[in-house]
Amino acid sequence: MACLQLLVLAMGVLASACSRTPPEEALRETVSTMQQHIASRDAAALHALIDEDFVGPGGMDRRAARQMAAAMLLRHRSVGVTSGPLDVQLQGDDRASVRTRVVLTGGSGAVLPDSARAYRVESAWRRRGDDWRLLSLHWAPVGP
Repeated sequence: MACLQLLVLAMGVLASACSRTPPEEALRETVSTMQQHIASRDAAALHALIDEDFVGPGGMDRRAARQMAAAMLLRHRSVGVTSGPLDVQLQGDDRASVRTRVVLTGGSGAVLPDSARAYRVESAWRRRGDDWRLLSLHWAPVGP
């Protein structure tokens, strides 16, 4: 009977180890979730994905990033995010970088956006437990 219990326990451990989402897949899901939070104008959910040690352009911290996001969401009734392919580079089990191009659109609620701009985006991520958090973000406009 002890062998059967040991076998069941071993199978349970293996099943739980196999069911954990691979780091790159989990990070891609987090980036997608972040884009959904922007599009749904959910500043609180967006803020929850930003690491406590976040650093952005010009020394922007987590609080300033939240304020910038809130201002953007207040300025535009509708916000769109269209991302190109993600270039994900894992650095061990708990760090990663993601590069992509993004088109952001903002509008007053009309069918067509009032503004649209393409950016090159580079981000660094930290894994805390099973969750990825945005550690740094830098962007630059694409084109003229």
